[in-house]
Amino acid sequence: MATVAESRAVRPLPLRWRQGMIGELWAEFFGCFILISFGDGVVAMLWALIGSGRSSAGALQSSGDWLLITWGWALAVVFAIYTVGGVTGAHINPAITLGAAIRRQLPWNKVPGYWIAQVLGCFLGAALVFLVYNNAINHFDQVNHIVKGTPASVATYSTFATFPAPYFHNVLGPLIDQIVGTFFLALFVWAVTDEYNLPVGANMTPWIVGMIVMAVGISFGANAGYAINPARDFGPRIFAWIAGWKSVAFPGNYANISGYFWVPIVGPLIGAAIASVMYDVFIQDILKARKPPEPGVFAEGETVQDRPTLQ
Repeated sequence: MATVAESRAVRPLPLRWRQGMIGELWAEFFGCFILISFGDGVVAMLWALIGSGRSSAGALQSSGDWLLITWGWALAVVFAIYTVGGVTGAHINPAITLGAAIRRQLPWNKVPGYWIAQVLGCFLGAALVFLVYNNAINHFDQVNHIVKGTPASVATYSTFATFPAPYFHNVLGPLIDQIVGTFFLALFVWAVTDEYNLPVGANMTPWIVGMIVMAVGISFGANAGYAINPARDFGPRIFAWIAGWKSVAFPGNYANISGYFWVPIVGPLIGAAIASVMYDVFIQDILKARKPPEPGVFAEGETVQDRPTLQ
């Protein structure tokens, strides 16, 4: 009688697409769907808390609301990675995918497919949030006499995608903000997943990556909403445009800056690219040079034949 292990070895696997590129694309798509479902979902909670009478204060009236948002996004990252990380490592971010290709951890021919899957997953996640919270969003707009698609609707539009703070009057400031925020995101992700460095143990990597996202949100979030992820911004932005936020969503016309949509795309890609090169050159190469010999290996290059034996 064949053992369980033997029967598994000879039985053909069903749906072989799971083993190839399609399985990877599905993982990135589904991971991004989870990311936006909980990330945009925590922002939508603000309107639901007000409309349901569960909060007497207005939205974003205190630092506590910002902490709610940063924690929500951090947990969204954590559980997205736990869900699909075993398949692709859960890039769930075109900037991280680009960095992985630069660092030769991913073939370049896979990058476009990953990017498309990530944007589509984020789009669908935004659609789910809209389905669940549309009544709360509309209630907030109606109570405050806001017409969707007008400049006044930026608040509820921001449930889905980002916008620059009103103290910016050109794209340079937000662009630098996105480059810097994503630089630190990618740098820290490479650090905590590098076997030459101090990699996270005990299956805690998703939590640490979530804390990295939270750290960026706390320290670099207010200027431009810390998109730090082109798909996270572009997919939901296109959904918001379809859902009625018009030019506020795409191309991103605000009172202080117009045509903003490309900034949360280009900025993160630049930041991640710089971080990837810098980590390899200034951190990992040093770690490799300083890495001690493996246990049982002599640094002098002594062979077994040269080693003296005990008499």
